[in-house]
Amino acid sequence: MTDYEKIRYEVAGTGVATITLDDPETRNSLSPDLLGELIDSLRAARGDEAVRVVVLASSHEKVFSSGANLGGFGADAPTVHKHFASERFLELFKLIGELGKPTIVAANGHVLAGSLGIALACDLIVAKEGAGFGTPEINVGLFPFMIMALIYRNVPRKRTNEMLLLGDRLTAEEAREAGIVNKVVPAGEFDAAVDEWATKLASKSPLIMRLGKDAMWRQMDMPLAEALDYLRSQLTIELSTEDAVEGVTAFFEKREPTWKGR
Repeated sequence: MTDYEKIRYEVAGTGVATITLDDPETRNSLSPDLLGELIDSLRAARGDEAVRVVVLASSHEKVFSSGANLGGFGADAPTVHKHFASERFLELFKLIGELGKPTIVAANGHVLAGSLGIALACDLIVAKEGAGFGTPEINVGLFPFMIMALIYRNVPRKRTNEMLLLGDRLTAEEAREAGIVNKVVPAGEFDAAVDEWATKLASKSPLIMRLGKDAMWRQMDMPLAEALDYLRSQLTIELSTEDAVEGVTAFFEKREPTWKGR
């Protein structure tokens, strides 16, 4: 466990790293300090071979994160300084996409504003019943520019328009129907549901998972013909690995595979 002020970072023996947003007094607002620690912990997870999957969680009972710190937007600071401050969001979104390891958001409470962008940058979202999802920025004279591209890449256009322009909050089930959330579970089943998926992901070949994750990120905005050529090359690389051979062999021998990471 690494010491931070705004988050908690723990790695279990199962290969699951849990990053818990832990600034409940501000409802886990995305301050520069919290974002900096989140980026640092994700880098640590990326570089740790023992980590197979990353779970983002919250210590607040009702809120995953309230989004960016509004005080920073109203602060008496040069505009150029505010522009530079938003760079951490770009760094964070790219880091999650290029992590090479699967990510799960454990949405135990409301996921609002900038934190919705973080959640959508991740691979899977498990939501507790009662959690809400939304972009309320328009209601306070702002617009969610930093996360707009992520929303449009996950949510149908008209539904995204509704979220951005009206600023209303979606229920967890509405968010699932919109394509934001993968699974909605009752409070009593929430921790077990997150753990089940994390454990399952951690059991896969870390090498093949990294090849797959890197390909998911890189092909996303490629033209179709270019994407097909790129993915064909990744298939050839995959088939040259020992883990691919081990996985197929274990399947036919009806046993669990032993991954070698090469």
